[in-house]
Amino acid sequence: MAKMNQRMREIFENQQVVVLATASKNGIPNVVPIVAKKIIDNETILISDQFFNKTLANMKDNPQVALTCWDKDEGYQIKGKAAIETSGQLYQDTARWIEELGKQLNKPIKSKGAVVVKITEIYDVSPGPQAGVKIT
Repeated sequence: MAKMNQRMREIFENQQVVVLATASKNGIPNVVPIVAKKIIDNETILISDQFFNKTLANMKDNPQVALTCWDKDEGYQIKGKAAIETSGQLYQDTARWIEELGKQLNKPIKSKGAVVVKITEIYDVSPGPQAGVKIT
């Protein structure tokens, strides 16, 4: 497993929106913006599913995903394997988190599932000669 360092965590946590890429079992790509995200630990990211359709179908068929986060001219691509939880403690905690977020936004929002991404690789996506270099 690959691990995020403190700088990667800061960039991920400080960005309102990150990008999640999935692919169908036939390799057809799908990319969506993600706002409901948290770092569980240096090897694990949590994403709440409120609206996934193609994304959810893709993760069920092909759990390999990639997330990209950036801040100005520094960025990272985080690859991993997604697991979808629709019951249990983590799902319940995620559902409460999203419900509270909805209250703050004055919008009823419900989580359909907790997507747990176990990080397998991290790449540099900063502009320059290091772009695309595997970090861990």
